[in-house]
Amino acid sequence: MRKLLVLALVGLVAQLVDGSLGMAYGLTSSTLLLVAGVAPAAASASVHLAEIGTTLAAGVAHWRFGNVDWRVVTRIAVPGALGAFGGATFLSAISTEAAAPWMAAILFTLGAYLLVRFARPLRVNPGAGRLRGRFLGPLGLVAGFVDATGGGGWGPVATPALLVSGRMEPRRVIGSVDTAEFLVAGAASAGFLIGLGSEGFLLPTVAALLIGGLIAAPVAAWLIRIVPAQLLGATVGGVIVLTNARTLVRAGELPGGVQWLAYGLLAAGWVAAMVLAVRALRRNRRDQATAAPARNETPAQPVPLAAVER
Repeated sequence: MRKLLVLALVGLVAQLVDGSLGMAYGLTSSTLLLVAGVAPAAASASVHLAEIGTTLAAGVAHWRFGNVDWRVVTRIAVPGALGAFGGATFLSAISTEAAAPWMAAILFTLGAYLLVRFARPLRVNPGAGRLRGRFLGPLGLVAGFVDATGGGGWGPVATPALLVSGRMEPRRVIGSVDTAEFLVAGAASAGFLIGLGSEGFLLPTVAALLIGGLIAAPVAAWLIRIVPAQLLGATVGGVIVLTNARTLVRAGELPGGVQWLAYGLLAAGWVAAMVLAVRALRRNRRDQATAAPARNETPAQPVPLAAVER
C-alpha cells in the first residue's frame, strides 16, 4: 500500500512538472520505475497506459485555459502516434538486459538536452510565421518513437523544438504538445499490448500513477502561467541525468573512483546549468520590464477645443 501511495505521489509531481513544462511525465515516472527494478518494456508500457488518462485530463484543462493550437496538434499527433506504435513494438521485441542501458541512455540524453536548453533564454518570435507541416510531421514521428522506446521523450523532443522556432507562445507550445500526447500514449499502449500482452502492464502501478496525474492535471494547466519554465526545466533535467547515469555507469562497469568522478562532474554541470538558468530568467525579466513601458506608451491625445473654451 505504501508503495502505491508513493507511486501516486510520483504521478502527481510528474504531471505538475509535465503540465507546467510540456514534458517530463514519462521521463520522471519511467526513471523511478527503472530504479525500482521494473523491466524497461513494462515500465514504458505502464507509464503510457497511465498517460492516456492524464493526457486527456491535461488536454481538456489546457483547452479551457486557451493554451492549445489545434492546427499544431493535428499535424504532430498522427505522425507521433505512428512513431510511438513503432517504438513500442521495437522495445517489446528486445531483451530486458539489452533494453535497460538503451532506455537509460535515451533518458540521460534527453535530460542533458533539458539542461542545455533551459540554461539559455527562451525567446518568442511570432512574426516569423506559422510552423509548416513538413517540419511538424517528422518532428512528431521522431518524438513518438523516442517516447515509446525511452519510456518518455515526447515532450523533451517536441516541446524544445517548437520553443526554439520562436513562432508560438510557450504556454501554447506546452498546451498543444500535452494535448497531442493523448493520441501518442494510446498508440504506444496498443503497441505494447500487441508486443507484451496484457500481462506486460503493471495495473496497480498504472492506477497509482493515473490517480496522481489526474489530481495534478488541472492545477498544472493553471501553474503554467506563473511557474518559471526556465528553472523547472533545468531542475528536472538534472534529476533525470543523475538518476540514469547510475544505470549507465553500472552497465559500463567503471571502477569506483571513476564512477564518483563521473557523478561529481555531472553534479557540477547541473549546478552550472541552474546558475545559467537563473541568469537567463533574470535577463528575460529585465528585458520585459524595459520593453513594457515602450509598448504601453500612447501618443498624447489632443485636448478637445470645446473643453479648452469651457
